[in-house]
Amino acid sequence: MKRKKAVVMTELDVVSYAAGGKSIARKDGKVIFIEGAVPGDIVDVKILKNKKDWAEGAVKHFHRYSKDRVDPFCKHFGVCGGCKWQMLPYDKQVFYKQEEVEQHLKRIGKISLPEIQQIAAASETTYYRNKLEFTFSSKKYFTWDEIQALDLPEGEKLGLPNIPALGFHVPGAFDKVIEIEECFLQKEPSNEIRNGLRSFVNQKGYSYYDIRNHIGLMRNLMIRNCSTGDMMLNVVFGEEEQSAIEDVMQFLKHSFPQITSLYYTINKKFNDSIFDQTPLLYDGKPYAIEKLDKWKFKISPKSFFQTNTKQAERLYQITKDFAELTGNEVVYDLYCGTGSIGIFVSDKAKKVIGVELIEEAIEDANENMLLNNISNASFFAGDVAEICDDVFFSKHGRPDIIITDPPRAGMHEKLIHQILRMEAPVVVYVSCNPATQARDLNLLSEKYEVTAVKPVDMFPHTHHIENVVQMKLKRD
Repeated sequence: MKRKKAVVMTELDVVSYAAGGKSIARKDGKVIFIEGAVPGDIVDVKILKNKKDWAEGAVKHFHRYSKDRVDPFCKHFGVCGGCKWQMLPYDKQVFYKQEEVEQHLKRIGKISLPEIQQIAAASETTYYRNKLEFTFSSKKYFTWDEIQALDLPEGEKLGLPNIPALGFHVPGAFDKVIEIEECFLQKEPSNEIRNGLRSFVNQKGYSYYDIRNHIGLMRNLMIRNCSTGDMMLNVVFGEEEQSAIEDVMQFLKHSFPQITSLYYTINKKFNDSIFDQTPLLYDGKPYAIEKLDKWKFKISPKSFFQTNTKQAERLYQITKDFAELTGNEVVYDLYCGTGSIGIFVSDKAKKVIGVELIEEAIEDANENMLLNNISNASFFAGDVAEICDDVFFSKHGRPDIIITDPPRAGMHEKLIHQILRMEAPVVVYVSCNPATQARDLNLLSEKYEVTAVKPVDMFPHTHHIENVVQMKLKRD
């Protein structure tokens, strides 16, 4: 059967950005979504998906580069999928992010909006993450330059040698990992630890994990570097070779005294998730401490916590401002996680009620409440739409303020109906996905109007954007 010849659209003028970090060109009434281009580029595009009104493709050739382009600062750019917008100046990044929020709220939300406030841009655009996770793989991903450097006979180009690597997964290739030498996302000694551990493991000849066959000792590495100076490591092993594990942990303990909490986990499952595993404390404290403003938070190896500490402070302060607290309000913190938002606003509230489905997160929330000597907060595990009934209200008080911070999928429709039934005077909706947020706002508009909107950039050099919306109950 003859293969279909690839369609190439030539000399497309890239005019803007769309959601998900893809750029847009138009030809003959069709919208073309392009990976890797910048508004102002003129490109040939290889079409990968072709529909009646739109198409998707990748740049095959640049005829002219946009004047807005800058040189990427990371040598792994273009292969690693982590910081795809490095070729775009930061002021342009936040411009397009703000534009994306506005477009989602108008096109999907279809509701009346106030003027959207200026995006809260990040003051630090590199070394801003407090947590990174790396993968050991028995199969390194080879770039074209690396393949050429191997100087293999032409017929062997497809049979590349299996060389282990420690770094990030390649987008679209679950079993291959890019060898990361220097990452600009996390402050030192992050690179020193990763590169030092790699050298030690290679010297010892310990095996890297083979995800296809589920064998190999070294599997994952988590590094958390807190603003307080606390540093937590969790080394995940795929096999239970105790002498080798002891070897690795002793190396880390003695080579990097900056580590304040040193853990290891043995994960023999098919997937990398450790939420159903038990990390074992090898040395140091059982938790790391992170601070947001004056508040302290205990973080364990399985805790969820915002990965950009400085911008999390700004995100929570905007949320607090939008709540317009006077000290007399009952605040319901829905999808409260480990209680970080609820604790952050607790000094301006009469009472905080946090609800979260994950029991372990509620345990962390209660720990953090005690750590901060908070007496006006209570946290409950369960489905918020089922917990928040009339009996619950009579016991804890009806909400004056609702703060909701759901996952990317947004709020369940059942919960939206429950919020409409609660009729709290103010709702503050924090979202990591303005598209699903816009959908939910449309449903809430039955009783609420949007009174303030402010995007927050938590992840420079990526297309991801957070957005905070204040809604108030409509007057009759």
